[in-house]
Amino acid sequence: MTGSGSQEGRRGGLIVARAGRRFVAITIDWLMSWAVGSIFFDQDQGRPFWIALVFFLQIFILTATTGASAGQRLMNLRVLRYPELEPLGIGSTLLRTILILLVVPAVVYDNDGRGLHDRIVGSAVMQVKR
Repeated sequence: MTGSGSQEGRRGGLIVARAGRRFVAITIDWLMSWAVGSIFFDQDQGRPFWIALVFFLQIFILTATTGASAGQRLMNLRVLRYPELEPLGIGSTLLRTILILLVVPAVVYDNDGRGLHDRIVGSAVMQVKR
């Protein structure tokens, strides 16, 4: 039997996250980074650069250490190597984060719901089923 139910069982209760959940998660990440950057840096101190740097560091460090950014954690999502469903390595996490900053790879996704940045590094954002 190869129905979606049996595949979900083999994935340990994980399913590929839909675009809406991923969008909410990255919006949370960006708003948090904007808040931190706005608190600590004035516009004349290059605030947009610092906000982008906080965004990059937050996503990279949290994904590398916990498997999810702050927004993803709030949305019950995890970034895993796909299809193995194992944690990403540091190099893959770094490349994935750089691609997210380029925006286009993060907004172009396939029929499986995986973004171009995830396909490039061999990962997927998975929703942990409750």
